[in-house]
Amino acid sequence: MQQLELGLDTFGDVTHGVDGKPRPHAQVIRDVIAEAVLADQIGVDFIGIGEHHRADFAVSSPEMVLAAIAGQTRRIRLGSAVTVLSSDDPVRVFQRFATLDAASNGRAEVILGRGSFIESFPLFGYQLEQYETLFEEKLALYVAVLEADRAGKPVSWRGTTRAPLVGQQVFPRTEHGRLTTWIGVGGSPESVIRAARYRLPLMLAIIGGNPRRFKPYVELYHQALAEQGSAPLPIGVHSHGHVAETDERAREELWPAYRTMRDRIGAERGWGPTSRAEFEREIESGSLYVGAPETVAARIAATVRALGLARFDMKYSAGALDHDALMRSIELYGHQVIPQVRALLSA
Repeated sequence: MQQLELGLDTFGDVTHGVDGKPRPHAQVIRDVIAEAVLADQIGVDFIGIGEHHRADFAVSSPEMVLAAIAGQTRRIRLGSAVTVLSSDDPVRVFQRFATLDAASNGRAEVILGRGSFIESFPLFGYQLEQYETLFEEKLALYVAVLEADRAGKPVSWRGTTRAPLVGQQVFPRTEHGRLTTWIGVGGSPESVIRAARYRLPLMLAIIGGNPRRFKPYVELYHQALAEQGSAPLPIGVHSHGHVAETDERAREELWPAYRTMRDRIGAERGWGPTSRAEFEREIESGSLYVGAPETVAARIAATVRALGLARFDMKYSAGALDHDALMRSIELYGHQVIPQVRALLSA
């Protein structure tokens, strides 16, 4: 049985300084690098960095930040969370991560997804009307490149969203013919089946409600793999969380930043404002892993058991929540949460 991996994710959320003002994007990026270096030092298995193209997130090029992290770390695996494939070029995505894989001595991973924001479409000249077609075709091309790399052969592909490839070589090749690639899914059965069809590991983004409601998607994924004769593949979960010395401190630290972030995004999507009661419900029985180390560890272990996970990634950044609080959360996660999760699962 594969050992459980416990990771961290960040979108490079723009934090606030002691003066209450947003920190410059450049400083946030340097802070993310420092956070990842700490995670490496204390035994976290994976660091994922998301891609956004808007003022409240500092990272638009995860691979560049991950490359800087690679030069200052030794063991932690490095990946995206997620790469918005629909508005990117699959060949270039492969090339960038193959380069990161070489620079990090085989530690690179890719998590491909459609993204939960759409600002990259107009920025890079793509039409939202092609939302489904773009992802489906670009994923097919990416997998063709992945398979060509594995076989050491040129790639050929034809679709409707870009010029065809006929016997093209793609460089650099990975050192061992392997670039770990996941499909990020937000809760669509079609997306789950797509991941199985391409024989790629599944990363479930659970950002609301009880994680156990995703059990049917896990079963659907296993069934779809079995029907095409594929061996079981890893399943992971990405969810938000925050760790502090006590349950009360974790909640009080996170709540103001969570409320601001949730209401800002909610206003864009036509949601009503959140409430403290909703926040507390998400902590008690939903997908917010917030509290003292023992509280968070118990919640993570329960989710791992319920869904049969190979990896759990906690999104530790949360809007304006300051860098010092994030560093304390990471330290507690590595030193206390991870050992407690492993102990609970081995009991």
